[in-house]
Amino acid sequence: MTDLNSRHGLNPPHSEVVDACQHIAPCDALDMGCSNGRNALYLSQLGFNVTAVDNIANAIRMLHAIVAQEGIGNIDPRVYDINQAKLDADYGFIACTVTLMFLDPARVEAVLADMQAHTLPGGYNLIVCAMDTPAYPCTVRFPFTMNEGQLSALYQGWEMLKYNEDLGTMHNGAQLQFATMLARKPA
Repeated sequence: MTDLNSRHGLNPPHSEVVDACQHIAPCDALDMGCSNGRNALYLSQLGFNVTAVDNIANAIRMLHAIVAQEGIGNIDPRVYDINQAKLDADYGFIACTVTLMFLDPARVEAVLADMQAHTLPGGYNLIVCAMDTPAYPCTVRFPFTMNEGQLSALYQGWEMLKYNEDLGTMHNGAQLQFATMLARKPA
């Protein structure tokens, strides 16, 4: 597989996306908060049909340019305000890595409910979100952080393939506690 990410100066795909793809066959996928497309490019090379959304128009323009330059036919980059919680299609896989922290805190539960509603039966949601806990107070001023147990509670009834609230490192080196979940919707 060609390393399109490094060719275009992007970070590698998120490690949790790479791990999730060990369990998920190519399908229609949504990359929520795609930025410049590091995860979308990876998924497309594995054969997923990827809708890549972000509210930052410049990031979507950059991804459009990469898609055009590389002749990629299975990525559809779109400007979309995730806070709206109005997805218009259903997906077998929705990846939302280090995105929720930048949303309007009052809209996060609606966004997660919308993701769940637009996940096909037997489909998957992958979420990685920074936490703010007494043991590990969040040192980054994100608009939103998860509390202990909050993410798992919102996915009751889904099969948890992976769930942890471990320490992790952001790409800028910040050590934070993250809620990480790969869950499968009942078929």
